[in-house]
Order: sequence, then C-alpha cells, then structure tokens
Amino acid sequence: MCLGIPGEVVEMPAEGDLARVDVAGVRRLVNIGLLEGQPLTTGDWVLIHVGFALSKIDEEEARAAMDFLEGIGQAYDDEIKALMESNIG
Repeated sequence: MCLGIPGEVVEMPAEGDLARVDVAGVRRLVNIGLLEGQPLTTGDWVLIHVGFALSKIDEEEARAAMDFLEGIGQAYDDEIKALMESNIG
C-alpha cells in the first residue's frame, strides 16, 4: 500500500526544488518540484510520498491524515520508514 503522509515545511531553499519538511519529528529534504506554481513558505503543510511533495494541504487536513495514518498501524510505519530511507539532494 502506498500512502501520502503530511509534513510541515520548516525550511525553504533559496532556489531549487528541495525543502526541509518535518514529518512526525523526522526532518528530511523533499522534492517540491511537483508543486510548481503553488506558493509555498515555512509553516505550510504538504502531502509527501517517497520524498516528493504531491500537494499542498491545510493544517486541519494534515492533522486528520496523521490521525488516520497512525490508526492504521503498519502501513503508516512502512511509509515513515520509506521517508527516513529516502535520500534526496
């Protein structure tokens, strides 16, 4: 099962397609190139899958998604593991 997980943007690059995002205490670089044309700043929330931000979401949607993911157990754990093992940038 492939899931997108919400993360909060904590650092934006001066240029380029990478941003540092916090997901459940794990901070990783994610590729934000798919969000081209959407304004993105620190504090914004994005939906991430295997190191790529797929869409910008609001904080309420992010919290609801995290609650759901934590409730389904192993699939959430697998997605967090995939995020931690991704090596972008």
